Amino acid sequence: MGKIFTILFIAISLVSCKSAKVSSAKVAELPGREIIKLNKGAAFDQSVIKATLSIKYKGQTDMPNIIAGLRMVKDSIIWLNFSKLGFPVAKLRLTHDKVEFYEKIGRTSFEGDFKLISQWLGTDFDFLKIQNLFLGETLLSLEKQRFQVSIVDDKYELRPKKRNTIFDILYQIDPSHFKIMKEELRHNEKNQNLTILYKDFNKINQSLFPKGFSITAIDERKKTVIDVNYKNVQFDVPLKFPFKIPAGYRNIELE
Repeated sequence: MGKIFTILFIAISLVSCKSAKVSSAKVAELPGREIIKLNKGAAFDQSVIKATLSIKYKGQTDMPNIIAGLRMVKDSIIWLNFSKLGFPVAKLRLTHDKVEFYEKIGRTSFEGDFKLISQWLGTDFDFLKIQNLFLGETLLSLEKQRFQVSIVDDKYELRPKKRNTIFDILYQIDPSHFKIMKEELRHNEKNQNLTILYKDFNKINQSLFPKGFSITAIDERKKTVIDVNYKNVQFDVPLKFPFKIPAGYRNIELE
């Protein structure tokens, strides 16, 4: 009889609980390996993405209210077309080994590696990290580490059992869908701190895709804040990635 009442209580709790909210009293204690397995099972599984992004950027120069068209073929190419007040202002194309960029206001351009992106975002990035950022996945693989688990703010908080000599890392994973909600990486030698917060997830064509995210990157010289919201997300649509740097643009020189 006791078991029956327990089952009924759990069933009623699940039905009455609206999808994305889980109180700390109902967050089941799970080992780190099980949380990581469930996070991997919730990984984004589409290949072709088209979306509109609303972006606010605060750094060395502020760029409020920028709209960007995002096109992506997973593990292959990321393309962004930026506009303001309906007018195109910049274009960016990323592959695994190359960054191509130009902006029309200052008539500057760049072709090279990921140093430019890392400078914009305030910490070290490569193609896979940027892809994971857009798709709502952890920047670094969770499967290569063992974690201590605690429940903080109704989420699973994971910290490595063995401290990394280069990075201090923290993850928060939502127990309702096991997607990453917060990621903090601190680079000890470079005194850089990166925090990524996700704004929950929508289910689109049976795939969980972020509603948006914010990045805060801090180092000894500056603070960079980027806020991104998704609109009009589509999967598996035909895409083109036009890109040509106009003649006469000045190449950006990095320090």
